[in-house]
Amino acid sequence: MNITRENIDALNAVVKVDIAKDDYSDKVEKILSDYRKTANIPGFRKGHVPMGMVKKQYGKAVLVDEVNKLLQEALNKYLTEEKLDVLGHPIPKPQDNLDWDSEKLSFEFELGLAPEFNVELKSKKAITSYTIVAGDEMIEDQIKNIQKQYGKLKSQTE
Repeated sequence: MNITRENIDALNAVVKVDIAKDDYSDKVEKILSDYRKTANIPGFRKGHVPMGMVKKQYGKAVLVDEVNKLLQEALNKYLTEEKLDVLGHPIPKPQDNLDWDSEKLSFEFELGLAPEFNVELKSKKAITSYTIVAGDEMIEDQIKNIQKQYGKLKSQTE
């Protein structure tokens, strides 16, 4: 798997993820063999379905799911390792003709990078800070209010 980043400008970038067939083929085969054991296809006993039949029915869906999982993991790992401040989520570029049977799959994602800026508050007007001191009367009033709000009614029995 190969991940490259191309900066378009200061706030936009394109990340290209190349996935080789070796990266996902073992996982796909394992999932298909699990499907084979549990598949209930008319004309075959449960667990004795030919692998070709399972690949024909479920192969593409399993392949797409595994590639999608691999893409998400790789992209998230790349973003955390590179410590990129991304605005929103990566947007995949549309691909019309994607050959799922090829040896190498290539995907591109557009990233919106957060701009770097400094906020200087020293030159602005000073912020006043107030220290609030609660008197005993305020504390007692608050305790009574809380007791009224959260108190439970119980019947008095003598």
